[in-house]
Amino acid sequence: MTLDLGTILTLLLVIGFLAQWLGWRTHLPAILPLLLIGIVLGPVTGWFDPDATLGPLLFPTVSLAVAIILFEGSLTLRFSELHEIGRVVHGMITYGAILAVIMLAIAAHWIADLSWGVSFLFGALTCITGPTVIQPMLRTLRPTARVANALRWEGIVLDPFGAVFGVLVFQAIITQLQDHSLFIFITMVAVGVAAGFIAAAILALLIYQQWIPEYLQNYATLAAVVGTFTLSDNLVSESGLLAVTVMGVVLGNINAIHIDRIMTFKEDLSILLVSILFVILSARLQWPLPDGVLWAGVLVFLAAQFIIRPISIAVASLGSQLSWQERALLSFVSPRGVVAAAVSSLFALRLDNLGIAGADALVPLVFILIIGTVILQSAAARPLARLLNVVAPDPKGVLIFGSDTAARTVATALNQQNVDVVLADDNWNAISQARMEGLNTFFGNPTSRNAELHLDLTPIGYFLAISGRRELNYLACLHYREELGREAVYRMRVLGPDDATTRQAFAGKLHSKVLFDHDMTQLRFNQLLAQGWTIKANELTDIFGWPEFQAQHGQDTILLFGIDPAGRLKITNDKYKTEPKIGWTVIALVPPAADKTEKTTQN
Repeated sequence: MTLDLGTILTLLLVIGFLAQWLGWRTHLPAILPLLLIGIVLGPVTGWFDPDATLGPLLFPTVSLAVAIILFEGSLTLRFSELHEIGRVVHGMITYGAILAVIMLAIAAHWIADLSWGVSFLFGALTCITGPTVIQPMLRTLRPTARVANALRWEGIVLDPFGAVFGVLVFQAIITQLQDHSLFIFITMVAVGVAAGFIAAAILALLIYQQWIPEYLQNYATLAAVVGTFTLSDNLVSESGLLAVTVMGVVLGNINAIHIDRIMTFKEDLSILLVSILFVILSARLQWPLPDGVLWAGVLVFLAAQFIIRPISIAVASLGSQLSWQERALLSFVSPRGVVAAAVSSLFALRLDNLGIAGADALVPLVFILIIGTVILQSAAARPLARLLNVVAPDPKGVLIFGSDTAARTVATALNQQNVDVVLADDNWNAISQARMEGLNTFFGNPTSRNAELHLDLTPIGYFLAISGRRELNYLACLHYREELGREAVYRMRVLGPDDATTRQAFAGKLHSKVLFDHDMTQLRFNQLLAQGWTIKANELTDIFGWPEFQAQHGQDTILLFGIDPAGRLKITNDKYKTEPKIGWTVIALVPPAADKTEKTTQN
């Protein structure tokens, strides 16, 4: 049965979603199921032939999609944040990365018999470990903070830098193969850089002056990216990718404008494009592969995994305080991702059109490296981390959204019981007060892109929304349900059960467990504290159990938390009644009269 183009595009959209969902369910980078599904649909079964289906639309479609992906990735690079990275990461993204590029190029040249130009292009593209593959792996791996931060920052910084370097290497190859002079190469680079700067400056000015309404800013940005890519490519061939990459870097570092909505839109668009693009690209793989490519790809993967990565990490970490176990885990974890697959496929298309020898082997080699690193490291990294004893403890910490008196008091009470707590809020005055009280804080919206990059969730096992902003509490709970699971997310009511009307109520899917008593609200908690209520903690024994605790502090005592002998936190909520047991440490809110009685008894 022959399907029309509309039906095929619809199926690609559905298949892309299913692959993304499968990646989420299995805690694997989504790129892996996308590539495997494409290989099954294309070379294995022959059900989908992108060249025959898309025809002349294939090349421009891939080109525009890659341009948008590169722009989205380059938006995340903040030069102001580079000072926050440690010495090891500096080494990993500078001389460590350069050494990796050289060694990968040598491996591709000697093992796969690629020309030096294509080999260096392979090295430039495959030294990148992007956030889209690192983040899912870190959630499963859960290494120590130093290892997690090093891997996360390596992906964040190398993603755009690696793309720029790959584009420059590609342009150098094109210049040499077409017998162009060095002047042509410099012109190509200059036009790409200038076009990116000018486009970013114009777009930033339009947004800053509010000449573009907010609801059209995403549309305008997409039009500007595609327009810049096309215009730059028409001015000087092959300069478009550099232009959009530079445009993203410049736009992301202009502090005078807010691009959070643009970044969110571009992230969503990139997920859509990646989902469709990778199925198309992997379906184009020829089977059987060109002579020797499969075994050459396997050997290059083994060299990259067990020789090149360990050497680059050893050099990058010289003089650092990392233990040999941490260096060993860093040497093992380096999954390749989106930029390597997308850009290599586009470059292979262009090189193949120019009749360059070895162009047909570039994509198979990259895909073999991606699939090999993701599968091996996803399966073996966690056991290796356990063997090396560089696994972070079970996440028992608490992330609290809010920093007013109620949130700070709860955080202090948990800290006193050796529970790691982080207060997150974008209220600078309240966060400053929390810092003066010695609490660990994060200044910013805990659901923002900035939080994804800088808020370390490795020790966090629970999320409590205690802010006075009802809608943000719901959104934050919805966000952290994906990270921590539904059972680990709680919110304190802002409106009491009698105050919320049907018109004010949120849909059931947005609901999460109510923190503490069903009638407890954020306002009431603060009022009780203002009236002199305090938080008390006590370990329950055979002699002094929960009934005795209530008798001592008053029957109005409100149980907040319990900590069992294994150190697991028990959170009082409206779904399940918490029954304190012998051996628990209970944390409760007690009325002021109890304090006075206790002091009188002691005197």
